[in-house]
Parts: sequence; C-alpha cells; structure tokens
Amino acid sequence: MPAAVDIDADRFRERFEAYADIGATENDGLHRLALSDADKRVRDRFVEDLEDADLDVRVDELGNIFGRYEGENPAAAPVLVGSHLDSQPYGGRFDGQLGVLTALEAVQSIAEADVEPARPVEVVNWTNEEGTRFQPSMMGSSGYVGFETVEELLAATDRDGNAAGDELERIGYDGDARCELPEEGVHSFLELHVEQGPVLDDRDLPLAVVDGVYGLSWLRITIEGAADHAGPTPMHGREDALAAASDAISEINRLPGRLADDAVATVGELDVEPNSINVIPARATFTVDIRSYDDAVVDEGVERIEREVEAACERHGADYEIDYVSRHEAMAFSERVRDAADRAVETADVPATHLVSGAGHDAQHLQRVTDAGMLFVPSVDGRTHNEAEFTEWDDCVAGAHVFANATLELANEDA
Repeated sequence: MPAAVDIDADRFRERFEAYADIGATENDGLHRLALSDADKRVRDRFVEDLEDADLDVRVDELGNIFGRYEGENPAAAPVLVGSHLDSQPYGGRFDGQLGVLTALEAVQSIAEADVEPARPVEVVNWTNEEGTRFQPSMMGSSGYVGFETVEELLAATDRDGNAAGDELERIGYDGDARCELPEEGVHSFLELHVEQGPVLDDRDLPLAVVDGVYGLSWLRITIEGAADHAGPTPMHGREDALAAASDAISEINRLPGRLADDAVATVGELDVEPNSINVIPARATFTVDIRSYDDAVVDEGVERIEREVEAACERHGADYEIDYVSRHEAMAFSERVRDAADRAVETADVPATHLVSGAGHDAQHLQRVTDAGMLFVPSVDGRTHNEAEFTEWDDCVAGAHVFANATLELANEDA
C-alpha cells in the first residue's frame, strides 16, 4: 500500500547537519545545554525554519516553541509533534534534535502535499528536557501539562545560581504566550527519539513503536562528616563523609539485581568538600537515579537506598540528608496512538517491533493530558548521552517516513 505522504530526505538531512553544527564538539558530538548561547542560536534557526515553512510561530513563558499548521478546521484540538533541542554536556547529535527535525519535516511535507489534514498540527521544541543544567528534567512539557507550576520552574537555578527565568529572558525566549493547554485541548502527541539502548541495533531493526516508559526516582544525598588532617588523625577516630558515601554507593550499585530483572540504579554526580588531598572529607553529595517499569520496584528501591545510606553513616559516624528531587511513575502510551503508528509502519513497509523505554521523555508528560506515543530508531551499539552516539541515516529516514504518516492519520481523525 503506497504511503499517503513522502518526506524530502535531502532537505531533512541538510537541515539535520546544519543544526548539528550549532554547539558541535570536536568529536562530532553536541554541547548545547538548555538556555545557553548555543541553545539560543539553534532556537533562532528553528524559528526561522518554522516561518520559512509558513507555520505560525508562538513562544510561551517557559520558552517552548510551537509552529502551527492550521489544517481544515483550525478550531479543532491540535496534534502535537516534536521533542527537544537541548543536549547533554558533550552528548550526541541525535538525542532530541532528531525528533524535533523529524516533526518539522513531517509537518512541512504534509503541508506541501495535497493531503490537508482535518485538524491543526503543531511542531514543538520543549524547553530543558535533559535536566542537566536545570532540574527538573522535561521542564517545558511538565509546565505545559500542569505537572509543575510555571513559577517553580522559572525559579529553578543552575550550579552558578542562574535562574531559568532570567536565562530565558537573557536569550530572548521568555515568550508572551501562556504555558498551558489550549481551551480545545490537545488531540494527541507523537515523538520520535533514538532508542538510547541496544535492542534495535542488536536485532538489526530500524524502528520500534514504544509501549510505555519506566518509572524513576531521583535522589540527592548529602553526607556530613568532619574535616581533619589526613596524617595525624587515626582511622578509628574519623568521621569521613566520602568513606560513608563510598560504602553506600557500592551497595546501591548492587541493589538492582536484588530488586527486579529490569531495575537499574546510577550514581551520576559526586561532589566532595573540601576536596583536598590531605584533608579528610567533611561533606560528600551524590545523586541516585533508580528505574523500573514496575513502580513498586522503584519505591522499594528508594526505601532500600535510605537504609543503605543510614547504615553507612552509622559505621562512619556521619550524618545525612536526602533530597527527593523527582519522581515519575511508569506509564503506558495510548493504544490509539500506538495503533496509528503500527498502521504507518505497515504503510511504509518498515520492519519494526515494540519496546518499553528505559529513559524518560516529554511524551510521558503529554500522556497525562492526552493520547501520546513514541517511535524509536536505533542507537548504534546502544551508545547515547556521549559524543559517540550515532544512528544510521537510512534508519532516520525510515523513522521520519513512518512518523509523517502516523501524524497524518492522527490529524485526519474527526475534527
């Protein structure tokens, strides 16, 4: 069965390469943190491309950027498509960016074809999905669906004390539009992303329809000991914050195997004070990210982390405090959107499977308020969040082709 709409593969690739130059690293990666100067430059290019595609542009108060194609019935609830343009520090070129440009190419191709959809379609770039510079992650979509208040999100600060709201103003993306759902609601949301895992690459498959997303909890743990001289202070008399943290971290890394087959735990940040070679550490702060598709497993994991930290601190005479940074429950995507994606896979004649995502994505916030779904394309060797991240371009094109036709089907549902 022929596809209802084709994408312009040459334009798609040329645009991707141009965007990948903005914030590019020496090792073919991407360093484009949220609300940085590089983020401003790529936003400027994105707005220009939306306008060149004759899409109506608006920017909301959290810096989310929308490009709207009206369709036959502008009063109908829109289909949203997109992802994020911010990156991890020295991360990859495909994470997020590919999803935004796939959405733009899909909507532009639909607009250029003789297949005007029944309802509006909006391309969106969500602000600060990565959560690297500002916490929480998925900031723009979180505010849009009302999971977090706009005021709280704008007040979030980076390590240098810069507030997200001030940085939005500095780069010129503190928009005039309210960050909220439209009165008519949102019909559906679709996002394409790289898998960020090895399954598709291992199976030599170009595409997956995503069934759902793992639940996760983020913790920031601060252990307080006492600074002292590394030479004269006997081992039995120390209150070593780093030693306590090290004991706890070792147990946390062993924890997933005791919880469930799909459980994972990661200590991603570690700060030590005073961080001197001949001073016993007085303070150690570290983060924990624990995930599973079973929320009960995540909750049990958090309880056991608490016990491990308490036990380690008792052994080393230290005190501790736990900051519960973020909690996202596991969720299943809309059957209606997954079915539309499956039909687009069949139309495009692309081999595909179904997967659950271990990573969080903006789509899970949209699932709170509408029917949402995702497509995955492969990550070679499962590599992601680093400069070696790579997806074969033929897979990007196959994913964009399926995405465009799934978008069109959703946009043609009764308006």
